[in-house]
Amino acid sequence: MPPSSRPPSITTGSRPYPHDHAPLTPSGLRQSRTVSSSSMSDDTTEHPPGPSTRHDPFNDETNETTSLLHHERAHDGPCDHGTFSPRVSSPPPRAGTLDVEIGSLAGSESSVPSSETQLKGNWKKTFSNKVKSKKMTDSSTLAQQHGVKDSWTMYLSYYVPFLIWIKQYKWSWLKGDFTAAITIASMYLPMALSYADNLAHVPPINGLYAFAINPFVYALLGSCPLMVVGPEAAGSLLVGSIVKNSIDLGHGEDDNAVLQAKVAGVAVGIAGATVFLMGVFRLGFLDSVLSRPFLRGFISAIGIVIFIDQLIPVLGLNRAAKTAPGVAHGSTVQKLEFVLTHLSDRHNLTAIVGIVGFVVIMVLREIKRRLQPRYPGVAYFPDRLIVVVLSAVLAWSLGWEQKGVPVLGKVEAASGHVFTFRNPFQLSHMNHIRDAMGTSFLIGMLGFFESSVAAKSLGGQEVVEGMQLSPNRELVALGAANLVGSCFMAIPAFGGYGRSKVNKSTGGKSPMSSILLSVITVICILFLLPWFYYLPKPVLSALIMAVAWSLIEEAPHDVKFFLRIKGWTELSLMAVILAVTIFFSLNLGIAIGIGLSLLQVIRHATRPRIQILGRVPNSDRFANAEEHPEELEFVEGCLIVKIPEPLTFANTGELKNRLRRLELYGTANAHPALPRLRPQASNRNIIFDIHGVTSMDGSGTQVLEEIVRNYRDRGVRVFFSRPVSRDNKVWHLLERSGIVELVGGRHRFVDDVKDALRMTEIEDFEETGACAHASDNLS
Repeated sequence: MPPSSRPPSITTGSRPYPHDHAPLTPSGLRQSRTVSSSSMSDDTTEHPPGPSTRHDPFNDETNETTSLLHHERAHDGPCDHGTFSPRVSSPPPRAGTLDVEIGSLAGSESSVPSSETQLKGNWKKTFSNKVKSKKMTDSSTLAQQHGVKDSWTMYLSYYVPFLIWIKQYKWSWLKGDFTAAITIASMYLPMALSYADNLAHVPPINGLYAFAINPFVYALLGSCPLMVVGPEAAGSLLVGSIVKNSIDLGHGEDDNAVLQAKVAGVAVGIAGATVFLMGVFRLGFLDSVLSRPFLRGFISAIGIVIFIDQLIPVLGLNRAAKTAPGVAHGSTVQKLEFVLTHLSDRHNLTAIVGIVGFVVIMVLREIKRRLQPRYPGVAYFPDRLIVVVLSAVLAWSLGWEQKGVPVLGKVEAASGHVFTFRNPFQLSHMNHIRDAMGTSFLIGMLGFFESSVAAKSLGGQEVVEGMQLSPNRELVALGAANLVGSCFMAIPAFGGYGRSKVNKSTGGKSPMSSILLSVITVICILFLLPWFYYLPKPVLSALIMAVAWSLIEEAPHDVKFFLRIKGWTELSLMAVILAVTIFFSLNLGIAIGIGLSLLQVIRHATRPRIQILGRVPNSDRFANAEEHPEELEFVEGCLIVKIPEPLTFANTGELKNRLRRLELYGTANAHPALPRLRPQASNRNIIFDIHGVTSMDGSGTQVLEEIVRNYRDRGVRVFFSRPVSRDNKVWHLLERSGIVELVGGRHRFVDDVKDALRMTEIEDFEETGACAHASDNLS
């Protein structure tokens, strides 16, 4: 072959071609991706193809730094002045040398005091370093570099946000905080009574405890300044299911208020402890595990369950329900069937009071919703308080109790003394603890998810400087609040978006509104309990029905959205949860919903996302060949595989099978029943693009080692492009596992796919030349 016909890009340093048997038409892709001989003639001597130089920032000419460092010169010819001028006479330092020099400099600066002074003055620092976590230690170093004072109070304030906002509190905020507290108390204290009595099946005062204790504790530890915690319909309903189950198992009677309060305290204690421990072990990421369709389907199912449950007291069917077998503790479908078949047994006055109360509440709610954009002050209007007070006055003046309308009656603690402390984790409660374990865990998880939604909606505005929303600290705050509340047998209390939105819209500026709400509730418990005697129970049930309606009315929007995008998986999940909850039980609906959601997460996490790459014509880019293979160029004898994610035990289980499919068919979408479509010769070289492999665990490393070893046993050359820095843990794993040695050394790890392609062509020419030279000798 004449020398002019040789591809100028293929060279092995400064030496000439070892043979004259280069192919007449080498790979167009690899030829187009090589550098001209003029550009390589000077570089190949100092930078031979082999170990990737991108890990040495001092030698790397393709480093991602400014062009000033590598491409611009002050003048022609050599120079030895200026900050950015190259100095040929001094060799570039290595990373290890640089670290040693920096360490020696740091040591020289700190070596002034004597050893005795260091022993006396540094024991506190030594103890502090032992106690601090790695992140705190790194933060201390960063603070010192920027001249910021590093102290324990800074970290303590982060974990106890009360120390942050109380220092910044302004007296001008007090008016807004007090107004917000009064408004929330007027709207939600009657709801707390109703939740406790109608949903949780505990004495009504236990609902007030949730507002007296939990907001105060959350104000000290919570990271969302405007969020107000309190009892919610879903959590109260789940506590009621635990109480009913305890009665069904023969652990108590329907009229044993003391036992019911104890069971509720145990359930809330377990829920609080679960959430608290999740925060301690930094499991705040779990708020992303359960999907939006799961939450929407579950909340809608709870809304339907509550709405149908409250139809019985609103229509005056309580007496008939007590005599009908299986209704009080039956499924939602059974209760709906009972309501429809026993309408003739209703108490007329009770039904009139309940229905009128529900209609008035809904009408006032709609009026406020429509007027609030034009008149923001409408949000301050206590419509629910007015309905409750007016109905109580009418019940007292018209003698509704004597006419058969049930009223709340005397509100008192089951033990006879308010704020009685009782440890929920006593050994005598072990039966209740076992019965409540599963449902209590769900109470905690659901409460955290609901609180997370509210906190994320409110936490974007930094009202108090330095308070940052943290899921882990939210778990600790919510868990601690419910743990303290459970000691007084309060019903579960978590953050709610509606309640927190009222706090914000009525002037709340800081967590002081939550503290004031607790103070107002304590005043009500100590001095105003007799005033609650004449509250009609049908009206309290109507309040809960209004809340249930608000839970249901949000579902159609999500259903329309998923229908528009054809999200059949999401719609199916919502439908399954809804159907199981209504036809069977709430607990079974939750269990199946969580199971299906976790299966989706596991399926997504364990699916390898490797891709076969092809070159975009006339460019340096490589793209996924499975999307538009007709628009890409492929390299003869090379399989380019991109691994775009960290390798862990979860996603490497099917890695070998999917890689095998790429070898056989050139795509992972082919059915394995097909015969081989890609010839064996197309896989002489395997190039792994591992830019996305930012971490690996032991299982992932082992699987990758087995894959590489299998290729090498079959005589396939293996290259890695765009690896991580050699200071990275991933590189250390590649070396310790023997992968670097298996592929042939560090020079098989290159900076880009085009460099790997160039190396494959060089080695192809070398092997071809060696074979040709051997045949010439034989001849």
